[in-house]
Amino acid sequence: MLLYLLDMFGTAVFAVSGVLLAGKLRMDPFGVIVLAAVTAIGGGTIRDMALGATPVFWITDTNYIWVILITCAVSMVAIRRPRRVPWYVLPVADAIGLAVFVAIGVNKALQFGASPMVAVIMGVMTGCGGGIIRDILAREIPMVLRTEVYATACIAGGCIHTIALAMGSDAVTSSIAGILTTLLIRLAAIRWHLSLPAFDLPGK
Repeated sequence: MLLYLLDMFGTAVFAVSGVLLAGKLRMDPFGVIVLAAVTAIGGGTIRDMALGATPVFWITDTNYIWVILITCAVSMVAIRRPRRVPWYVLPVADAIGLAVFVAIGVNKALQFGASPMVAVIMGVMTGCGGGIIRDILAREIPMVLRTEVYATACIAGGCIHTIALAMGSDAVTSSIAGILTTLLIRLAAIRWHLSLPAFDLPGK
């Protein structure tokens, strides 16, 4: 139940990031909902389609759709009535949602008989896929393809998750280990502005 509630929390946070970008691009309400939805459930949708887990999760559990719609409505009203919110609130909440999404992706892939390597990839896809779709629709270079430590945190968390399972840990302990790894790396990147070195061709 706790993991499910955290999943809903992550869905709401990712939806907010879609709403904020839609507002920046001056989209209409339908555009806001589309961008919020692809950010929140896009990665999990691609994961389920790749694994053959159909119908995908939000079709069998419409709570995800309701969370997105309610988040969109509240966010659009709140944006028009701005209040002073610490800058780190959304990035930290995003990090929590990201860590949970990765663990859910890894677990679901393993349930469908995927190898540990594929499970890690599915975890990364669950965490980052929606943001990639969001940025492509907004005609921006996806954040995970830039120097920010984001997908790297997902990979590390997914690897720790699968390694813990291989060493005999139970599913809950392994999931917690993966979640904490992803979360701590992402929080460290936010706190100390960590980034990966950029690939730059000579002469540029």
